[in-house]
Amino acid sequence: MTAQPHDFAPGSAPEPAKSLRAIRAALVVPQDREAFDAGLKAVLDEVRVNLDLGVLNDFVHRWWISACDSVHDPEGRRRMHARASQLAAGEAVPAGRPWREILAERENGR
Repeated sequence: MTAQPHDFAPGSAPEPAKSLRAIRAALVVPQDREAFDAGLKAVLDEVRVNLDLGVLNDFVHRWWISACDSVHDPEGRRRMHARASQLAAGEAVPAGRPWREILAERENGR
């Protein structure tokens, strides 16, 4: 099962439109915007070579999910990137909560 952006709490911020401009605007963490920009450049290069828009559609969908996450939980995105930076630097990072527990809380509206 994959979490979908519409699974977030009702009444929270609206989801961004499924367009490149709206998705990029919704990315509040600089690392997300940088990865989006680099990924978009690579995808557009691939589209030019292969003339296949499917890869662009996949890119938009994947980043739309991240943008929805960014809108609904910007602090969570910041923590995720901070933790990734710590791990990349070889720092000891305390274990987080199990994802099943987090999803169960979201499903129960806690």
